Amino acid sequence: MSTATDDAAPTALETGDLETVRLVNGLSCELPASSPLAKLLKSQRTWSGPDAKQRLKILNAAKSVAIVGASPKPQRSSYFVGTYLQQSSDYRLYFVNPRETEILGRPAYASLTDLPEVPDIVVVFRRGSDIPQVVDEVVASGAKTIWVQLGIWNQEAAYYGEELGLTVVMDRCIKVEHARFHGGLHLLGFDTGQITARKTVR
Repeated sequence: MSTATDDAAPTALETGDLETVRLVNGLSCELPASSPLAKLLKSQRTWSGPDAKQRLKILNAAKSVAIVGASPKPQRSSYFVGTYLQQSSDYRLYFVNPRETEILGRPAYASLTDLPEVPDIVVVFRRGSDIPQVVDEVVASGAKTIWVQLGIWNQEAAYYGEELGLTVVMDRCIKVEHARFHGGLHLLGFDTGQITARKTVR
């Protein structure tokens, strides 16, 4: 005669169906993947990245920027960001898109390793699921900073990039950040519509 224990379905501990979740304090623990707590913790953002002062430092130190996933289509946000950086910054700007030969009057490159120099910042316009692969490409190119654009989020890729030694900025628009720090935007990201002689943040 079998016991209730014999008939019970195997537990997550018995099957090894555990998931490692990272906590807000940076520690991690293993929980059954199907547990409500694991699902809740997975849905929450525990990675924050560089703060405002650190992002300003990144932008001010950079001399060159590569845009991965750049598009020649004016309706795409990468085109808008590229136009802004071309007109409102001193960065040496490179566009990476293997399906294009020219974007905004400049040559488009098939990959980061094809660029004539190692960029200081790699700005990424790709799906969240593509970010781990792009992290590998950034590391292979020798670049030190990956900047994933506003609306794109892959927390595991952020931690992964940091483990490989990258500075990671994610879910932030480099156009908004640059303009905000250099007098073109209100702190919340809106166009101030003002012309001022005040010295910009350094």
